[in-house]
Amino acid sequence: MTGTMRYSCLRCGVSYPTETAIDSRGCPTCADTAPANLMVVNDGRATARAIPGDTLPSLWRYAGALPCPAESAVSLGEGLTPLISAPAIGAQLGVQHLFVKNEGCNPTWSHKDRFSTVAVSFAKASGAHVVATASSGNAGASLAAYAAYAGLSCVVATFSEAAGPMLAQIRKYGATLVPFAHKEDRWKFIAEGAERFGWFVTSPCHAPVVGSHPVGIAGYKTLAYEIVEQLGGSAPDWCALPVCYGDALIGLWQGFEDLFRGGEIANLPRLIATEVHGSLAAALAGQSDRIPDMTARFRPLAGSIGATRGTYQALKALRQSRGVAVPVGNDGLIELQEAFARKEGVLAELSSVTPLAAIADLRRRNVIGAFDRVVAIVTGSGLKDFDRSTAPDREEPLFRSVSDAWNYLRDEAPGAAFEAVA
Repeated sequence: MTGTMRYSCLRCGVSYPTETAIDSRGCPTCADTAPANLMVVNDGRATARAIPGDTLPSLWRYAGALPCPAESAVSLGEGLTPLISAPAIGAQLGVQHLFVKNEGCNPTWSHKDRFSTVAVSFAKASGAHVVATASSGNAGASLAAYAAYAGLSCVVATFSEAAGPMLAQIRKYGATLVPFAHKEDRWKFIAEGAERFGWFVTSPCHAPVVGSHPVGIAGYKTLAYEIVEQLGGSAPDWCALPVCYGDALIGLWQGFEDLFRGGEIANLPRLIATEVHGSLAAALAGQSDRIPDMTARFRPLAGSIGATRGTYQALKALRQSRGVAVPVGNDGLIELQEAFARKEGVLAELSSVTPLAAIADLRRRNVIGAFDRVVAIVTGSGLKDFDRSTAPDREEPLFRSVSDAWNYLRDEAPGAAFEAVA
């Protein structure tokens, strides 16, 4: 970090110098009473504007607002993902101005690359030799890829219910994959690795969770910078994304705050967090800053956001943005995923479909207006969890003749496909 950077607690505001050794327990002052994550604060002339001339074809074009200099960047060309208008699925949801930010276009096909590029850049510059994470998939795959490119070793602790394609992706990048039968054992293992061998741990590894390493979270600010650029210099009315522990949510919010304080946007958007078991929704309904640990009543298809307890950082971002949290179950999720793919050409991971379900629910309740400008963030590609979204026993027909194929198509795909060419 540069000399103008410091760590600051989200809850109590206490600051720590950049030389402070930090871990996923968050603020040392709050740790024993009300745990909260630290954030990177820049007291210098940080800017959220892109480097003139767009000389860096990645999110590092915003290096002036990141905790590492561009010359130290470990980059695979992440960021600058497309923001597309989605009128067809928007009409289905009842929203006239729906946009989709497709993070599946990142190098490892998820938004986690924004975190990993900054975290690994910092780790390498700090002299680390091993980076480690406890991950259900996307974070592990992303960290493994960036560690490989940086020449660092990577350890990923996971659990038995993680999606198969993601575990295969982690192995292909050469990381050491350590699956556990009991999910909570991942954290103990990673914490011991940090203590015994000096691993640079990027993920949570203590309960209750406060969030991931703050240096990596700063990378998510670039989501806001890009959205505003792509919308012609203005912020949307709403921004929706799936949330587990809220790393991307708080980073996104701080990015919008940067732009607002700098006079780049005239208004701040309201945030929508989609979750599975409803801990953030329950916390928002009360007056406490303590997030309840909910009972898991079902096994979620959207496994990457299946935590039973959210974090203070997520709750703070929602309250500051006058946002909402919407619990989303399994019902209709695969059908919505397929409708999204067929209408807009975007195949999204199941967790990334939950913002669409939340937008539909909020529109039905008239919380979102029909003409509000809404951005849904697709955090990952649908290729990530095909084992959960595709029927394993489905077999495509094998035709013995061309006439058999035509007979099949006339039954399965009637309409324009068979209209005669004029």
